[in-house]
Amino acid sequence: MKFVLTLIAADGTALNAEMTETVRDALRTLGAETGSLDWLAADHACDIPFDDIAPDQADAAARGIIGDAAIDCIAQIAEGRRKALLLADMDSTMVTSETLDDLAAQTGLGEVIAEITARTMNGELDFADSVKERVMMLKGLSETALDAAFERIEISAGATTAVRTMKANGTHCLLISGGFTYFTSRIADKIGFHEQMANDFMIEDRKLTGGVSEPVLTKEVKLETLIARCREMGLTLAQSVCVGDGANDVPMLQAAGLGVAYRGKPSVKKEIPARLDHADLTGLLFAQGYRLDEFVD
Repeated sequence: MKFVLTLIAADGTALNAEMTETVRDALRTLGAETGSLDWLAADHACDIPFDDIAPDQADAAARGIIGDAAIDCIAQIAEGRRKALLLADMDSTMVTSETLDDLAAQTGLGEVIAEITARTMNGELDFADSVKERVMMLKGLSETALDAAFERIEISAGATTAVRTMKANGTHCLLISGGFTYFTSRIADKIGFHEQMANDFMIEDRKLTGGVSEPVLTKEVKLETLIARCREMGLTLAQSVCVGDGANDVPMLQAAGLGVAYRGKPSVKKEIPARLDHADLTGLLFAQGYRLDEFVD
């Protein structure tokens, strides 16, 4: 069938046969022809193939049935689900926090900077200006503070499995962030990305000068990088998957064959239909049709 709807439950939530059958019945009510249920992971992730209605109709119908249950749904074209290129954001996506906020927490400006970050990620402030403003507020901070901030970073649940599984199946994996290479280079190595791109702090005498190397990596650069990597690899945009949470990720999420908002900010959820609000980052794998027994830890 042309389309597929994937239901993915959060850890601790069971995806039962009654729920999946009710969702399938809802698609049929709209006029869809549906195929047999295909369980990618027992009680956790299931594909429902369908035809004759659009993905956004299937998505809306499924969400109406799911309600407040901790279950995500992603509807898409079935052909070419497994992607050859991954671009992933880092802060609040591959890692649980905003690393610039982690760094600011060592100063008396932690709450002030965190508020600016939150507004920026929701698209309320210009990204490049926001980065420069926040880093300037950290002027004079010792380089050792970077080490301390890195030690507190936590990898998001499912991130390592998602990247290593895709990498093992031939996907080129790029960590691309509006954050800083001090962190992205280490996180990329830890998780298993092929490469990384981010901004650079300007440092003199082992202290932050308050400057950022130009040009700042913005949403436009993320989109340009996605397009360039596809061209270099001989791929179409349809063969790419992108994941991120903030306004700085929206253009690349919209352009990718599969763009997924992971714990997306409110403004991002309005723009991106494919979302992981409940499941961890292994949801990226289920959305591409990977089965649990194919996962690489």
